[in-house]
Amino acid sequence: MNTPPRLLALGDSAWTLEFGCAIDPSINARVMGLAERVAQARGSEPLLACVTDVVPTFRSLTVHFDPLEADAAALGERLRVLTQEDHQDRQSGRLWHLPVCFDADFAPDLPRLAEAKGLPPDEVIERLLAATFRVYMLGFQPGFPYMGGVPPELHMPRLPTPRQKVSAQSLAVAGEMCAVYPWDSPGGWNLLGRTPMVLFDLRHAGQPALLAAGDSVRCFAVDRATHDRLASDNARGLPRETFLKAPE
Repeated sequence: MNTPPRLLALGDSAWTLEFGCAIDPSINARVMGLAERVAQARGSEPLLACVTDVVPTFRSLTVHFDPLEADAAALGERLRVLTQEDHQDRQSGRLWHLPVCFDADFAPDLPRLAEAKGLPPDEVIERLLAATFRVYMLGFQPGFPYMGGVPPELHMPRLPTPRQKVSAQSLAVAGEMCAVYPWDSPGGWNLLGRTPMVLFDLRHAGQPALLAAGDSVRCFAVDRATHDRLASDNARGLPRETFLKAPE
């Protein structure tokens, strides 16, 4: 039986509901289920008309509201009730298929990880390609996806000293998590490849971030020429929906 979440005040303009203390698919499913129910209720319940934003994380959901318009106490109790409602009809996220190039200059940490795990680099790549990653949350940078599902045998700690610059679109792992850097930035994760997909694009005003919490991601390998062609196509506005189906 699911444990009732903790309801915590976040200042005078938000409630946070904590569903657990671990990175776990079932906990995150409860978070995403509540996020969907709150989104639906905002359009039909006057009490929730004051809600301004809903932010899911690994294990909690924060609901921001206008303190000048809200009955904060009543809203908190309504959120408690929404956590108990049946969520069998919760919609699953999208399944993305991301191309990844594993050329040496895109994957500077692949040889070290492979050596540490006693595996050939090609075997590391095969195990990554066989995994299905779950997007638990976005954070750190706009569009940066924290994804679970790294095979246990590939878990690797962060670098002792972060790089001053990690190139955008780099595929990386740290501990049990996988991510893709949406921007050039400092970073300490292990770089294993690069995708030509742009993960944050303001041309998509409705949803500039490619991925969303609750989505799933599978990777497929491409050579350098294909990577460069797809990067060029993306720059010209290749439809994102192209990567919602498995490659032929």
